[in-house]
Formats: sequence, C-alpha cells, structure tokens
Amino acid sequence: MRKILLFTTFSTFLLIGITSIKAQKGASEDKIKKILYFNPEVEPDIEEIKEPTNHAFFSAVSDNLSGYSKNKMLRTEVQIPFDSVDTQTIADYCVNNDADFAIVPKVKYFKVGIGKYVFSNQVIVSMKLFDASGNFITESDYDTYRKNMRLLGSAENSIKIGTNGAIKAILKKLRKIKHSAETGF
Repeated sequence: MRKILLFTTFSTFLLIGITSIKAQKGASEDKIKKILYFNPEVEPDIEEIKEPTNHAFFSAVSDNLSGYSKNKMLRTEVQIPFDSVDTQTIADYCVNNDADFAIVPKVKYFKVGIGKYVFSNQVIVSMKLFDASGNFITESDYDTYRKNMRLLGSAENSIKIGTNGAIKAILKKLRKIKHSAETGF
C-alpha cells in the first residue's frame, strides 16, 4: 500500500510539472517581431544634416524599442523615397533580413528665415509601416511644433520626440486595426 501511495504521489507531481512546463512554453512562444528600419528621407536634401538626423532617429528608435522585449530592430543603410515606395523592394529587404515588418521614415525640417539654409529646430517625423510582403499597413506622423509647442531645444531632441510620437501613433493605430479585425467592424 505504501508503494502504491508513493508511486501515485510521484506520478501526480511529475504530471503537474510537465503540464506547467508546457504552459510556460506556450506563453513564451510569442514570436519576436523583427522590424526593419530604413534610413529616413531627410527634407530638405542637404548632405550635412543627414548623418546627425540618422543618428538621432535610430537612437530614439532603439531607446523606444528597448522597452518592448518582443520587438527587435534591424537597421539598413538604404534610403527609400517616402512618397513613392516600391513594395517589391520592401518585400525583398524583408525576406533578405528575415524581418516581419518594415518602416519607411521621413524627417522634414521646418524652414524659417529668409536664407536658404536657415532651419528651425522643429521637425515632422513621418513613418509608413509595411508587412513582410510589402503590403501597406498604416502611416503616422508627429509634428513637434503642433504637438508639443516646442520653441526651444535642439533639433536632435526634436527628432527624438517626433520619432517617439510617431512610433506611439503607429502602435495605437495597430491596436485599433487589430481590435476592429477581431470584432469584425
């Protein structure tokens, strides 16, 4: 009798352990989403401001995505025109980099003053989100002047604020799209 009780107790604990391990595996199998970011199109097209803009943009993206453990940022040094996106190019880059999504960004500086090269520190950061097949999903933009009424501060900080705002807007739109797909409306 004692052997049967010991065997039953051992079997029960073993079964509970296996079940809990399977439950943990099921919960942790959420696939890590790989998001491919292209270099932002910078407007106006002046070579001197492209590198600092790229640095500030990708710094903001990596800071923003570090909070989300389910997402991984992939960066490509290619710039795709924001207004005329070739979906086949997007699909090819996603396949070659094993990415789930692609984002095509644009950073537009405000021009103020009379001179040709006088800029303000205000920017509009726009992003278009595509899936791995090159299908357009959603688009967002963030105007640092209209949203924050920032008059002072560096252009780098404005780019970071605009990038964070645009990413939050895309995530908000994705939740809305997902919710409407689940409810059927």
